[in-house]
Amino acid sequence: MMETCVTKKVSLVLPSIMIEIQDTGIRIRQKADELFMQYGLRSVSMDDIANGLGISKKTIYQYYADKDELVNAVVGAIIKKNQSTCDFDRTSAANAVHEIFLAIDLVKELFRSMNLSLLFDMQKYYPGAYKMFSEHKNDYLYGVIRENLLRGLKEELYRPDINIEVLSRYRVESITLPFYPDFHTKVKSGLAEIEEELTIHFLYGLVSNKGYKLILKYQEDRNKKLLADAKK
Repeated sequence: MMETCVTKKVSLVLPSIMIEIQDTGIRIRQKADELFMQYGLRSVSMDDIANGLGISKKTIYQYYADKDELVNAVVGAIIKKNQSTCDFDRTSAANAVHEIFLAIDLVKELFRSMNLSLLFDMQKYYPGAYKMFSEHKNDYLYGVIRENLLRGLKEELYRPDINIEVLSRYRVESITLPFYPDFHTKVKSGLAEIEEELTIHFLYGLVSNKGYKLILKYQEDRNKKLLADAKK
C-alpha cells in the first residue's frame, strides 16, 4: 500500500517537473527569437539572452548545447509557425487572389520587426539554420506558390498564358531580395513595406480582368480596415 502511495506521488511530481523544464526551454527560445529579430543573430550573445531572462548562462546550456543549437531551434520554430499559418490561410482563402492578400499580411507581420542582417548572419555563420531556411524556401514556399498559380488558373483569375515554373521560381527568389544590401541600402522603405510592394506588383502581372477586379476589391477592403483601426 505504501509503495502504491509513493508511486502515485512520484507520478504526480514527474509531469510537473517536465512542464517546468519545457517552459524554461521555450522561454529561452522566445527571448532569443525576440533579440535575434531586433539585433540580428551575430550581435546577440548567450549572455544577452541570459540577462534578458534574468537567469545564468549556465542555465541556458542545460537546454541548448551552444548558440548554433539555439539558433536552429528559433529558426525551426519560426518556420513551423509560418507553415501552419500559411496552410490555414490557404484552406480558408476564398480564391487565389485572396490567398495572396492573406500571405501579404503574414509576411508583413513577420518582417515588421526583423533585422536586415538576419539572413546574411544565418548564411555566413549558422549553416544549419540556413539549410533549414533554404529547404523551407525552395521546397515548401515554392510548392505553395506553384499551387496558388494553378488555383488562379483554374478559377480564371490569372492569365492563361503564364509560365508556372518560371514565375514560381521567380517569386521564391524575390522574397529574399529586400535583405540584400545592394537593394535595401538604396531604398528608404522598411522590410514589410518593400515585401508588400513586390508582392502586389507580382500579383498585378498575373491576373486576368476578373482577377484585377478582385485586387481592387481586396485593396479597398484593407484600406477601410486600416482607417477603422486608426480611429480606435
